[in-house]
Amino acid sequence: QVQLVESGGGLVQPGGSLRLSCAASGSIDTLGVMGWYRQAPTKQRELIAFVTSGGRTNYADSGKGRFTISRDNAKNTVYLQMNSLKPEDTAVYVCNFILPGRGSYWGQGTQVTVSS
Repeated sequence: QVQLVESGGGLVQPGGSLRLSCAASGSIDTLGVMGWYRQAPTKQRELIAFVTSGGRTNYADSGKGRFTISRDNAKNTVYLQMNSLKPEDTAVYVCNFILPGRGSYWGQGTQVTVSS
């Protein structure tokens, strides 16, 4: 089993920044792909970005320009630095971890609210 625990969400004013963290623990015997998704009320879950074990990153349109994904393999942790936040960024941000041959694991999510 693999557990993912996100942290770092909260309430921030427009234009502000937040840094989300997601720590993976449990039966992890190989490095995989770690990513961030988000789901706003009444909308489908959407990919923000993912990062491979080698550090290669890929951003969806939702994450380009203002968001930066990174990871610490020694800690099995992935981060999402979010800058210049907008009200439309308000959503539950969810961490994903894909382990080769093992499947895909999801965190419970952390709420990000951008409001004045």
